Amino acid sequence: MIPDLSDYKWIVPDIVWEIDDYIDFEKIRKALPNSEDLAKLAPDFDKIVENLSLLKDFFTTGSPGETAFRATDHGSESDKHYRKVSDKEKIDQLQEELLHTQLKYQRILERLEKENKELRKMVLQKDDKGIHQRKLKKSLIDMYSEVLDVLSDYDASYNTQDHLPRVVVVGDQSAGKTSVLEMIAQARIFPRGSGEMMTRSPVKVTLSEGPHHVALFKDSSREFDLTKEEDLAALRHEIEIRMRKNVKEGCTVSPETISLNVKGPGLQRMVLVDLPGVINTVTSGMAPDTKETIFSISKAYMQNPNAIILCIQDGSVDAERSIVTDLVSQMDPHGRRTIFVLTKVDLAEKNVASPSRIQQIIEGKLFPMKALGYFAVVTGKGNSSESIDAIREYEEEFFQNSKLLKTSMLKAHQVTTRNLSLAVSDCFWKMVRESVEQQADSFKATRFNLETEWKNNYPRLRELDRNELFEKAKNEILDEVISLSQVTPKHWEEILQQSLWERVSTHVIENIYLPAAQTMNSGTFNTTVDIKLKQWTDKQLPNKAVEVAWETLQEEFSHFMTEPKGKEHDDIFDKLKEAVKEESIKRHKWNDFAEDSLRVIQHNALEDRSISDKQQWDAAIYFMEEALQARLKDTESAIENMVGPDWKKRWLYWKNRTQEQCVHNETKNELEKMLKCNEEHPAYLASDEITTVRKNLESRGVEVDPSLIKDTWHQVYRRHFLKTALNHCNLCRRGFYYYQRHFIDSELECNDVVLFWRIQRMLAITANTLRQQLTNTEVRRLEKNVKEVLEDFAEDSEKKVKLLTGKRVQLAEDLKKVREIQEKLDAFIEALHQEK
Repeated sequence: MIPDLSDYKWIVPDIVWEIDDYIDFEKIRKALPNSEDLAKLAPDFDKIVENLSLLKDFFTTGSPGETAFRATDHGSESDKHYRKVSDKEKIDQLQEELLHTQLKYQRILERLEKENKELRKMVLQKDDKGIHQRKLKKSLIDMYSEVLDVLSDYDASYNTQDHLPRVVVVGDQSAGKTSVLEMIAQARIFPRGSGEMMTRSPVKVTLSEGPHHVALFKDSSREFDLTKEEDLAALRHEIEIRMRKNVKEGCTVSPETISLNVKGPGLQRMVLVDLPGVINTVTSGMAPDTKETIFSISKAYMQNPNAIILCIQDGSVDAERSIVTDLVSQMDPHGRRTIFVLTKVDLAEKNVASPSRIQQIIEGKLFPMKALGYFAVVTGKGNSSESIDAIREYEEEFFQNSKLLKTSMLKAHQVTTRNLSLAVSDCFWKMVRESVEQQADSFKATRFNLETEWKNNYPRLRELDRNELFEKAKNEILDEVISLSQVTPKHWEEILQQSLWERVSTHVIENIYLPAAQTMNSGTFNTTVDIKLKQWTDKQLPNKAVEVAWETLQEEFSHFMTEPKGKEHDDIFDKLKEAVKEESIKRHKWNDFAEDSLRVIQHNALEDRSISDKQQWDAAIYFMEEALQARLKDTESAIENMVGPDWKKRWLYWKNRTQEQCVHNETKNELEKMLKCNEEHPAYLASDEITTVRKNLESRGVEVDPSLIKDTWHQVYRRHFLKTALNHCNLCRRGFYYYQRHFIDSELECNDVVLFWRIQRMLAITANTLRQQLTNTEVRRLEKNVKEVLEDFAEDSEKKVKLLTGKRVQLAEDLKKVREIQEKLDAFIEALHQEK
């Protein structure tokens, strides 16, 4: 019963272990008298007993003969009856003494365990404070728990990959399994509800020793002080939140495990998994597949051949109503790893008419299952606010007065949660020692196979798992975003100016230049231009410019993100980069005040008509020629599609015109004759001209519709106008001198050149303004968005799994996990041998 303090010899001063160097114990032993001398000094006890017996006979009533007769007479009937009664009383008395002896032994054990607990607490506290500057190694159970955690990450389904022991707690709903766990953990740590399903996902509880009674989650650094009620309430609330978070929409339970570490002085070291209670029927509010899901979760944990099944049965209900015993007997038919626990024995003893029924339950005669051991426990009076100490006192008081112990239906070692905890811990560590080395060998073989596969498939690549690949991709993306800020101002302005002109050129030619150019004089031309430019600037132009700038930024950003880097390019990052690009662009919002400031700048630029030198004049003419030639090319392409291939293409490429194209061709030829007769013809045909063209075509056997004549005229006149405008543009090359004199006394008027110079200058000023906004504000904001997106993706494991995929990634992930498992298993085995 004395605790083993060999690991704590350093607490006792060294002088105690060296005391035989200072005191001669052999000399002291020789100086003491021997046993024979001591016996001579002792009184003669035989004579004292003889004298006392003579004194007793002297004071006894009746004659000496009568007394002697009574002492030797065995034939009297009354004496026989008296002897029978005394034998029964003696049996009862012996049973009572045996029970008291057992209870006394239990109390002594509890007292010694309490003292041991306090001593270990003091030792651990001193180690925790570092008084002796001796660093404690990580506890054996904590190492084992880490092995189970990495195994569950490696294979969440708990299939053949994970055969390491754990204590699986199963039972019918409201059977008291959570209460049993709390008694073992010595704290009310689980959510509770009256008749309601509270355990909605598996909870893995790692019990270990520590100087303070605390609990903490695997993925959190916060410690909950289990001696404080507010921390206990917060812990229960956190467990409930995590359970509800694990449960997907449309489901009631989840197979995802919550890992919780509970430390405290005197706790038995083991790993327990609390499973959702097995139900018989699905009630309202539950998903239809809840029963099947709970069965599949329970089977997945229990089918591990090294799992210890802690089967919890409510002793206050009929055995026939139990579901869990059938399930346990299927998973462990021979009972080699099952421990049966009967809860609520106090209610069972009170309600059951036949006490032998409880004995039959404990012995497994009422259930179709076998077990290593049978235990009976009491987990309180049903009050959720009861403390662990109060429950323990009530349990001990109940069994002290229980008929189950007095009538020997139960043995002393089969009752109380303390004995249950000791038995489960012993069974757990026995299985751990038997199975862990075998599992380590299995993972060594798996690691060798994975390493060989990697060397053969990716000989020149480093083994980077998903998180390491994400960090590498993150650095590449941030470098590419920084490259965006290094784009030269000239490059930005050229791209912006070109893109903006491509966006607005159609509106400038069709809605501003062509309507104004068809007027009769320069005054009307300038008036029309000014009105249309003002309307355009007030409504459309600033918005178009901002759209162009935003699209340009996106294109440049996409270019840097998706541009191949030659041999260094790794296509495994393409999906991630694309997702980061799309999410960053989606989050980026252009400054709302940009349009207002841009509108003023553009309006002032278009108001200016002062061309300062010949170089600007020539640049405006070149810009105008390019714009008109592009339109002329588009117009000729439209006419070609309308009339079909010409004679050269028909002969060289064996192409023919359709009937409709032939009609369009005849109409085009007729309209071109009209234009040759009147080169200054207005833009629209008169009705009599349409009639004349139609009759001329009919005379040649070509039937045409007036709408077809109008459509053909639009393209023919447009080509004629653009050619005339280009000829006029060529004449205006020498018109800068007349422009300086405001075209006074000159037949040459080049107001269209001035218009294109105004447009060109507006484009340059707008591009410069947008470039400044891009480089000073928007690029930095986009870079900030990219960083935020990468941080969000880094915390979203599902996103990383979706975006970083492929055989290479999965192989590296498996290799890393197997190495981690093997290293932890090796460290655990070494610590296990040291403790042995």
